[in-house]
This record gives sequence, C-alpha cells and structure tokens, in this order.
Amino acid sequence: MAVVRPGTVAYATAWDWQRALAAARAEGTLTQDVVVLLEHPAVYTLGRRADRRNVLFDDATLAARGIEVVPVDRGGDVTYHGPGQLVGYPILQLVGMRVVDYVRSLEDVLIRALADLGIRGERSEGYTGVWVGDQKIAAIGVRVSAGRVTTHGFALNVRPDLDDFTGIVPCGIADRGVCSLQTLGVDAGVDEVADRVQAAMAEVYGATLEPASLDVLLPSNVKVAS
Repeated sequence: MAVVRPGTVAYATAWDWQRALAAARAEGTLTQDVVVLLEHPAVYTLGRRADRRNVLFDDATLAARGIEVVPVDRGGDVTYHGPGQLVGYPILQLVGMRVVDYVRSLEDVLIRALADLGIRGERSEGYTGVWVGDQKIAAIGVRVSAGRVTTHGFALNVRPDLDDFTGIVPCGIADRGVCSLQTLGVDAGVDEVADRVQAAMAEVYGATLEPASLDVLLPSNVKVAS
C-alpha cells in the first residue's frame, strides 16, 4: 500500500486527488492501494443525506471564522475538518469485503492507534466512528464506487480547535459530544499520530505501507500542488 503525507491541503484539492486515484485504481492503471494522510484548513463537509440545518453558524460567522461548507458524495451527515486533525483517505479496491466490514476495519485501525497512545477507544452500538465514553474522537464517512474502490475515510481529533465543532451538530448526533487526544491529556502531534495510524493499517490490512509521491501515483493531467 502506498502512503502519501502531503501536509496541509485544501479540501477541494484533496477531493480531486481522491477521485483521480480512485478512477485510476478502478481502471487498473494504478496497481496498488493508496492511503493519503493529511490536514485540512477549516471546513464543514455535508454528506449525501446531510441536513443543512445541522450547520449552526450563519454565513457571517462562517466567513469570520474562515470555515468553508462543502457538499460531498460520501455517506453520513455534517463533519468538521481542520488543523490539528488527522484526516485519512484510503483508496482501496475492496475484494471480498462488504462496505460495512470495511467501515469496521477503519474503526479497528483507529482503536489500535489510540491504544498505542494509551487511550481506550471503542465502538458505540448504532453509530459509526470511534468513541471515548459518549464523546466521539474519530468520525468515519466513506463512499465505494461501482468499481469497488473507496474514497473519503476518517478524521481523528488530535489537537483541533474544538470550538469549531460548536458550529455544527457533528454527524447529526445532538446528544453526544466530541473530544480529542489533547483534551484526554495526550500530548502528541499530528505527524506522530499518523505514524501510529500507519502501523495500525499495516496490521489490520496485512500490508506493507511504502512512502510514495503523488507525482508518480496521479494521472498526468491532475495537479499535485496543494
């Protein structure tokens, strides 16, 4: 599995990368699975069935805080991405795996990475993502194409500005909160946490993760610059 860690990337750029990588993987011109691990500037993304009323900030507040609102083609409701949050986009060709099992596998990756940092993350019946008590520490939302290739993925709260979460009803769940590694007393940066997630992905998927360049992986007509 190729792993790409490009730093902080605009959401629209990373979405273009995902779609191009997924198309190449489905066509067979990209011959290995890929995971992109990065951070985004502040953005709220709305899944296919999201309720726009779950964005609580008005347009003036969004503009003042510099938060974009972007409708996307993943499942789920509204989610926040921002600095201090590790976002992962696995571009995997699912073979012999149901979508629900893929989502469970992402939860397993994150639970293992959190355990390596001394945090007990858990599943919560009836919900996706990873929880610490009744607070969500990692959100998951995916799309699987007709070619059985995945896009979108997970967002793990390392040390984001949790005030930005007050502008939404996260994942449409009004009666639960969010937390981060920082609020749980773990002093770790996004790069360190990305290392733990990479190790957990290697375990869960039985893969060797090899650093790669988007210049090599992306089709020639797709811009790499973020």
